[in-house]
Amino acid sequence: MGLPVQVVYGYKSKYLQLKKKLEDEFPGCLDICGEGTPQATGFFEVMVAGKLVHSKKRGDGYVDTESKFLKLVAAIKAALARA
Repeated sequence: MGLPVQVVYGYKSKYLQLKKKLEDEFPGCLDICGEGTPQATGFFEVMVAGKLVHSKKRGDGYVDTESKFLKLVAAIKAALARA
């Protein structure tokens, strides 16, 4: 079982893009699950090992730039080092 990464999202395509990038970056190391909201909510919240590390609701937007992706990568590497 890999490191748990949970994504709560409004747009499934954004979730699927992020999931693929993370799986490519950490092959076989992550257990990524997504939870779609039943309506448009503006959510795109990413939790790594239970800790919120990216929040569209708090102003982070989507994970749509390299710097935002690298922030997630750093959080995942830190969590993997602790595991």
